[in-house]
Amino acid sequence: MEEKVKKENLENYLNAVYQNIKTAAQSIDDLLPKVKDDNLKKELASQQDKYLALQKECEVLAQAEKLEKIKDNNWLEKARLWSSINLSTLTNKTTRHIAEMMLFGTFMGYITCVKDLSDHRNISKEVDEILTKLKEFERGNIDSLMPYLV
Repeated sequence: MEEKVKKENLENYLNAVYQNIKTAAQSIDDLLPKVKDDNLKKELASQQDKYLALQKECEVLAQAEKLEKIKDNNWLEKARLWSSINLSTLTNKTTRHIAEMMLFGTFMGYITCVKDLSDHRNISKEVDEILTKLKEFERGNIDSLMPYLV
């Protein structure tokens, strides 16, 4: 029974990290076609590549741990995110506005990382490492996006 609980805790933890990453990658995917500024477009494409690399790390770890599967965000969450982005950019596709949207999402992702690290102590050093990379990456993204506000 204890082994089953450990596996469930690991799966829940890895899913939380995976969904955080997937939300960021989807947001960028939804926003990229709306970006007019070439430098911001390059920045977001670079960020997306790094999110996808972290996503792959989660998938490899899930396979190594023989987890049934890690779950993507459900369709309702994806639709909500897509709708939110499209409504927000309907009348304002400025570089500043898109950077601001990305910053809000990145701050939320960073906060989620901090909370997940606290909430899932002593479950998995491997997931901790991925989450720490994600947290540091998100912090760097905040610094990279700030200049687009001015």
